[in-house]
Amino acid sequence: MTDYLALAMTYGGFTSLDKVYLEGLLGLMTHEEKLRFLTPPPSVLNAYFAEIYDKRGPEEATAYYFDLSKSLELLSDQPSFAEVYPFVRLNLAGQSYGFAYVDETETALVFAEQAQPVTIDLLFQLAQLFPHYQVFEKSGKVWLQPFSQKIKDLTCDEQASTLLTEIYLSEGLVKLRGYNVEELAELAERYPGQRYYHFEERQLALYIIH
Repeated sequence: MTDYLALAMTYGGFTSLDKVYLEGLLGLMTHEEKLRFLTPPPSVLNAYFAEIYDKRGPEEATAYYFDLSKSLELLSDQPSFAEVYPFVRLNLAGQSYGFAYVDETETALVFAEQAQPVTIDLLFQLAQLFPHYQVFEKSGKVWLQPFSQKIKDLTCDEQASTLLTEIYLSEGLVKLRGYNVEELAELAERYPGQRYYHFEERQLALYIIH
């Protein structure tokens, strides 16, 4: 059974002083109406997400947002700026984007307000904003997931590496790590496969699964 009062205290901005008021009001609503009533408006959600991000870091900020999305049933596989459900807004390369969770695996979609090309700069910018996630493009959409690459017997390919970019090889996997986006993009063209963008040890990392 859903504990609506607990949700109100955790996400809705209410306190224990509001308990009697809430019990009377919520008693007149359906389940869906209760959740929408308790869902913070976009301005509050974004302000609180930004505050947590600035004070406690990206991992705690996304944990708050993911828990809220699950608890208030805001998960959606088709988020948009029509804002049926509130979402976190991001400014990437001077353009307005949204960030919303799709399902309970903590997979999220990043979507543009106006149609924009998906560039390697955009993907690495997201990777730097959320270094505990891996960023990837699939079916023309940009996705986030908790970082999950399992690496075994990774060896450096010294002949393929450059001064700015290290290239590592493992069975079924190529990893490129460096500081220069343009060089990473150029070197990555040698290796076909699904690409996952990450930020680690203050360097850009690109994992290619083939």
